[in-house]
Amino acid sequence: MKKGIHPKDYRPVVFKDMSNGDMFLSRSTCKTNDTIEFEGETYPLVKLEISSSSHPFYTGKSKLVDTAGRVDKFMSRYGKVSKSK
Repeated sequence: MKKGIHPKDYRPVVFKDMSNGDMFLSRSTCKTNDTIEFEGETYPLVKLEISSSSHPFYTGKSKLVDTAGRVDKFMSRYGKVSKSK
């Protein structure tokens, strides 16, 4: 790999899937204030709502992940609306 082509803040970062708790280590320039202990080292932490380990397309399982209450909010607004012709 060529030297000097990456940004200065390109560093190892842990990404954590908040829906199932899976974590993986990669390199990124994401800005975050959170840190986590991973494999004996301390790394910056980026929290994800969904990743390939929990996405129905990759897992083959159809499950509803609602971490922010979006489905409940939608149903309370539009769930009782009926079509009138």
